[in-house]
Amino acid sequence: MGEFSKKAKGRIEQAVGGLTGNKRLQKEGEDDERAGQVEGAVADVKHAVKGAVKDAKHALNEVSK
Repeated sequence: MGEFSKKAKGRIEQAVGGLTGNKRLQKEGEDDERAGQVEGAVADVKHAVKGAVKDAKHALNEVSK
């Protein structure tokens, strides 16, 4: 399940839990939403590292010319 679908599922669970008074479902929703946020943050870091590696390789190629 992707970042956005986990966040959406979490929000829905929180809402349903709130409407029905189901604290366990609300907590699961919070956990799912948080997991989606973490997945998004990890993906952002991976993307940034890949970009930095690419930039470093490019700089090294320019220096070695």
